[in-house]
Amino acid sequence: MRALQHHTYGGPDVLALGEAEEPHAGPGEVRIATRAVAVNPIDAKLRSGAFAPEGRRLRAPRIPGLDAAGVVDEVGEGVQGYAEGDRVFGAGTSVTAERSTLTAFAHLPDEVTFEQGAAVVTVAETAMRILDRLDARDGQVLVVDGASGGVGTTLVQLAMLRGLTVVGTASEAKHDLLRRLGALPTTYGPGLAQRVRELLAGQGAELVAADLAGKGSVAELIELTGDPTRVVTIADFSGETDAVVSEGSQGRAWHALGEVAALVADGRFEVIIDQVLPWTEAAAAHTAIESGHTTGKIVLTVD
Repeated sequence: MRALQHHTYGGPDVLALGEAEEPHAGPGEVRIATRAVAVNPIDAKLRSGAFAPEGRRLRAPRIPGLDAAGVVDEVGEGVQGYAEGDRVFGAGTSVTAERSTLTAFAHLPDEVTFEQGAAVVTVAETAMRILDRLDARDGQVLVVDGASGGVGTTLVQLAMLRGLTVVGTASEAKHDLLRRLGALPTTYGPGLAQRVRELLAGQGAELVAADLAGKGSVAELIELTGDPTRVVTIADFSGETDAVVSEGSQGRAWHALGEVAALVADGRFEVIIDQVLPWTEAAAAHTAIESGHTTGKIVLTVD
């Protein structure tokens, strides 16, 4: 089968299509004929070798990608409720290939495109995990530092559907997007706590917060909420924060997949997609992700 690969660590130009061995569905997995794959910041970091020990080389070509959507063509042992021909989306490894296996997945409604399905996998799980960790509920205010990216726009919408008021930080160019989604926008940087207080104008609601940016806002978020257990960060791994750190190693919220797919199908959730590119332009997709200036997700279509 054809697959996107890189034989060495490096910049986006190391990515190229090549031949690879077909995977097969193991216990609890499904294999899909891949139709769309999301490109996440972690994909670029893994390709660059940012997490590899210094001087270490790849022993074999690596296929990038974690989030995909497609049509089931093989069902693993123990999987119930799925059959060949079903439209699905979910998470796996090495998914930027004509065939890929998913370990966490859900049915994709006919009203939802493959591109939308691939785009929401990681962001839906992450956003729902944050809300679950915060025990976020109706009547609270959620402050989101870094609200205009994939996780941020998803978190804003899911929080509002739970009945929360949302304040989100973004560059001024993206404030209209946050307003469209229903959030109160403000800017990044020092003085965040005061800006949030002014926006809320003494509402007196209980505050919870999420740090998606990792730009040093956690102390102010804790000041705002009055309790470090009411602040979750997915971006500050310094080991010096009192906030709840959630890096995805435990407490995954895969139940979010089915819930968000149903919301998209009902027209109650907007999937924010920055670009859809053919997988032959994967290098351009990785370059865009690394720029830090995308709004929403970048998706590759697989021929």
